Amino acid sequence: MKLKQAFFLTVLTVFPLGAWAAEGDPITTETMLLDVPTAQVLDRYQASFLTRAYSHGSLMETIEFGVFPRINLGVSFSAHELVGNSSSVKVLSPDFQAKWKLFDGDLYLPAIAIGYDGRRYGYGYKDHLYTYPIDKSKEYMDNRKGGYIAMSREIIIPGLDASAGLNFSDFDWEELYFFTGMSYVFKDAIGLVAEWDNIRNIRDSRFNAALRFYLHPSLSLDAAVRRIGRGDEAERIIQIRYVGNF
Repeated sequence: MKLKQAFFLTVLTVFPLGAWAAEGDPITTETMLLDVPTAQVLDRYQASFLTRAYSHGSLMETIEFGVFPRINLGVSFSAHELVGNSSSVKVLSPDFQAKWKLFDGDLYLPAIAIGYDGRRYGYGYKDHLYTYPIDKSKEYMDNRKGGYIAMSREIIIPGLDASAGLNFSDFDWEELYFFTGMSYVFKDAIGLVAEWDNIRNIRDSRFNAALRFYLHPSLSLDAAVRRIGRGDEAERIIQIRYVGNF
């Protein structure tokens, strides 16, 4: 119970920041699809609060800030088996994110950003069912994205955005992966998100999709599925995002 109390204390400390933040502009800047980063960044003095609930009763809170023009910094806190009746809650080590937008894009070229994403997913899978050999000494099924370069631009029709890029976990060039994804917003009310992540071979890659509901100009709710087509490895997630100013 002490771990639960410690985590809830952290959450109760963090969430008031979102409550006190001034209402931001409508969420027209998507810095992430689901797991795939875009080349977009928050404006200076803008903040994003993202809460994700996912498999094994896990909960992750991610906070990002536009600390300088074109530069975002963020941190994530998560706990495993927090949701439910489990008495073996584990508060995980915090992860960090950073992004620098290098180029805004023009008529011919996409926007370009470089960054680092330390978030990992699938904690505790070594104690659960999975269908292909992984290193059982690893605590996470999906390793951090690590260093990446992302490119984004609107294509074909208004509201249809495409992103693509490459990443290397822990800056290991031998672990080079690719990612791509698209999003479409219909009448500023519902968004469709699809992405293909961790691409190096078919077995290691992940296909994810989400419905994004814009409940308020500064508030969105996602219902998503990760690892589509993987049977017991498929993961349903719910996440909510609030964007404000500080």
